[in-house]
Amino acid sequence: MALTPDLLFSLANFVAMLGWALLLLAPRWRGTRQVVLSGALPLVLAVAYTLLIGSHYLGPHTSEGGFSSLAEVAALFRSPWALLAGWVHYLCFDMSIGIWETLDARRRGVPHLLLVPCLLLTFLFGPVGLLLYSLVRRFYACEVAAPVSAATP
Repeated sequence: MALTPDLLFSLANFVAMLGWALLLLAPRWRGTRQVVLSGALPLVLAVAYTLLIGSHYLGPHTSEGGFSSLAEVAALFRSPWALLAGWVHYLCFDMSIGIWETLDARRRGVPHLLLVPCLLLTFLFGPVGLLLYSLVRRFYACEVAAPVSAATP
């Protein structure tokens, strides 16, 4: 089986959906702590992104597009491989923000039902969810002075 952009897109989406489902439905489960809250899933996505972007810049498409103008970015994303890398970048960073929101909410005592809309918006619209969570968290003082680790129950 060949590694096509479509296949890798499906795999990356599966990894992300698994992480988001665990954050939303089982935030205190040991498996969620080990696989998601530890940062393992975003790191898997980060490795995939690094390989994709590295192969783009070291491969035959190195002269297509760039980051100096909107037109160059549009040209860059005409390549399915570069578009896939951009998508994986979004998945990785959005999940990282969702993990931070979850751990911060736990430390502050934010009820999970208030966190769920923030997580859903972070998953779907990134910065919108982050903005909503930044508003919600203002109403909850930190309950624990020490940093929260992924191993915290």
